[in-house]
Amino acid sequence: MPNDPDVRLRPARPDDVPTILALIRGLAEYEKLAHEVEADEARLADTLFGERPGAEVVIAEADGEPAGFALFFHNYSTFLARPGLYLEDLFVQPRFRGLGIGRRLMVHLARLAVERGCGRFEWSVLDWNAPAIGFYRSLGAVGMDEWTVQRVTGDALRRLAAGGAPTAP
Repeated sequence: MPNDPDVRLRPARPDDVPTILALIRGLAEYEKLAHEVEADEARLADTLFGERPGAEVVIAEADGEPAGFALFFHNYSTFLARPGLYLEDLFVQPRFRGLGIGRRLMVHLARLAVERGCGRFEWSVLDWNAPAIGFYRSLGAVGMDEWTVQRVTGDALRRLAAGGAPTAP
């Protein structure tokens, strides 16, 4: 179609930090988790582009405008004795949905996983997010129903790090 935008994927650069933060906030709004966003530009710049980057970002642009992003990092499978690729965040701005941008990001990450010798490509999805679950199933993803995510954050993380006793949930 002549009105379809030109969509391009590219690795994020340090000057993309404000855009990345805006996309993270957009995702948080969509997931009803905006109150949990503590990220700021300085911390993102350090953790994504500093001495020890903790993750990588791919930016999707439509006609040169930021349309979405994928933030990912490597994990490791002891059972496979191979690295894995973990997708932390995938988000396409609402006005750019339906153009295949999410699929293009997922295909790009799957290719990276294969090129990098990864044994797995994994991510989590909120159980109420039926559109995302349907999209992931259409890509061949399988839910890991027997697994549950466990998390320690904030004061509980600091207590655990100090060797202190946990508090009851």
